[in-house]
This record gives sequence, C-alpha cells and structure tokens, in this order.
Amino acid sequence: MKKDRNYPKPVLSPGEVAKRSGVAVSALHFYESKGLIASTRNAGNQRRYGRDVLRRVAIIKIAQRIGIPLATVGDSLAGMPTDKRMSVKEWNALTAQWRAELNKRIETLTRLRDDLDGCIGCGCLSMRDCPLRNPGDRLAQQGTGAILLNPENDEEA
Repeated sequence: MKKDRNYPKPVLSPGEVAKRSGVAVSALHFYESKGLIASTRNAGNQRRYGRDVLRRVAIIKIAQRIGIPLATVGDSLAGMPTDKRMSVKEWNALTAQWRAELNKRIETLTRLRDDLDGCIGCGCLSMRDCPLRNPGDRLAQQGTGAILLNPENDEEA
C-alpha cells in the first residue's frame, strides 16, 4: 500500500512546544517576535508550530548556552527554512561561524586572564603599564592628563 504524502503535517500548541523543548511559552513568543521561529494560526486564531520548531528551539538554546547573541543566531538562521529539518551541510556551516566567534572570545579571555596576574601583585593598575586598562600604553598617543575620564575615550581603552 502506497503512503499518502498529502496529509497535513502535525502541529503543536505553544504549551506542547514549551513542554517538549523546556522553554517557557513567553520565550517562544519572544523567539517568534525576533524571527527565530515561525508559527501559523488555526481557525480559532491560536498559534500552532510545526514539529520542526523543536529543532530550531534546541539550536537557539545551544547558542545561548555558549554565549552566542540572539541577533547572531537570527542572522545565522535567516537563510534556513523554518519548515524543515536542517541538513548536515547547513549545520556545519552554522557551527563553523559560531566556532570562529568562540575561538576569538577564548583568545581574548585567555589574554585577559593572563594579563590579570600582572596586576594582582602590585594592585596599582598603573595607567601607563596596566595591560588590562591601557595595553601598550596606547593612551599616551592621545595626550597627557586624565584621558580616561572622558567617556568618549573610555570606550576605546
């Protein structure tokens, strides 16, 4: 007997998605407002999600756990269909982007951690020598005085 492929895809209520994914219904609504997931409406104007949304929510949760901003997640998922499972090729492309971002963060945090050790001994946080606040004394290029008190310069330091 041949299977009928014209049957409607199963849909889930927000409560069912929340229960199965471990996120609050309000989080689902938030994700939807940011374009990370999509729903349809039934005849009673209630949200309904395709089962594929469970995978997207899992991806969002993974990204959040490793510190990927939702805006980055949205950019990464933007070109991928919301109504079907992500392919291995698509997943590899996505994780390659995130891996590069994570590697940059790891390098930055490692450098900050290692530079922090130089400040603990003296406690002075010298504006000239402090590797955390003024690496390489780059503020000297901006002149003398209380440069760090200027909020515009503070963002650069």
